Amino acid sequence: MALATFRDESATGRPLDEFTLPGLPDRISARELVRLRVREEVARYNAAPSHHFRGLVRPTDAEAELNGYRMRDTRTLDWEKQADAAEAAFARNGFLLLIGDRQIADLDTMIDLTADPVLSFVKLVQLVGG
Repeated sequence: MALATFRDESATGRPLDEFTLPGLPDRISARELVRLRVREEVARYNAAPSHHFRGLVRPTDAEAELNGYRMRDTRTLDWEKQADAAEAAFARNGFLLLIGDRQIADLDTMIDLTADPVLSFVKLVQLVGG
């Protein structure tokens, strides 16, 4: 069983937040890792709901703010809806997933957590202008 570190980073590589999950299989798909990450962050939020959610993707009816999202109402979140939203965000380049020194381009990619236990998520901000 492997231990994985889920790390959020800025576009310049500066660590913003991280947590670890033990007991994961040695080999797992990138899709399963994204879904595990979202399930964990939603479970942590649902254990003590507040007006601030720190997660990979924005919940419905939440506003983006520095280092997270402002919830209009304190409520429990559905981790599966959040995980589906994370997969959709990945597909439209809403964030990058880096394993070690390589970028993952396909969620079906198998990851060896014994070789690369640090998973870096870099949220991308769309530029406005024209």
